[in-house]
Amino acid sequence: MGWLAIIGLALGVGAALWRFGGLRGPLLQLLAAAVLIAMAGYAWQGRPGLPGSPKRMEERAEQPDTPFATLRSHFLERFDRASSWLIMADSYQRRGDTQGAVGIIRAGLKSSPNNMSLWTGLGHALVQHGGGTMNPAAELAYKRALALGQGHPGPAFFYGLGLIQSGRIEEGEQVWRRLLAAAPEGAGWRPVVEERLAVIDQLRAMGRLPQPGEQARP
Repeated sequence: MGWLAIIGLALGVGAALWRFGGLRGPLLQLLAAAVLIAMAGYAWQGRPGLPGSPKRMEERAEQPDTPFATLRSHFLERFDRASSWLIMADSYQRRGDTQGAVGIIRAGLKSSPNNMSLWTGLGHALVQHGGGTMNPAAELAYKRALALGQGHPGPAFFYGLGLIQSGRIEEGEQVWRRLLAAAPEGAGWRPVVEERLAVIDQLRAMGRLPQPGEQARP
């Protein structure tokens, strides 16, 4: 099939140039010589007998939604000006592009520098980009969100979650217990916090987590 394609292409180009390009005499002979040289090179280095093997694009496995994406609707506004930026950041997170997620939220903060939800999202994105570590930049973002949303449950809940994800379980638990103590009885998000604190208590009872004040087991 390789030879047929080469010969067919050469004949097609030659005929077109002869009919529409006005190639005659020496110029046509020069074209024929060039085609023969190309075919000789193909015969020498080409391997027309090999079957085709198109290269498939490398596919990156989609990541599951983070807790920030799945729990955000319980604590933050769904349709405020930050939601579109956070939804876009979620899509980057699912593709495994944590740096892109950070960049998207920072772009949103340029137009809304005092948006509590975006600062909360930035803290989460920086924890994810740091491999699950509460680095100084992430902590600064969460603290900024806490200052902007005094009394709002969103920044406190996700700050506590970030601490727990980073292995600072007792600190995160304290943030959640303070949040729960100040919560109104009818708050719709109370069960979300209560369930996660109950899991921590259960893991402690099973010896899977250290008791408060104890050093974490190696």
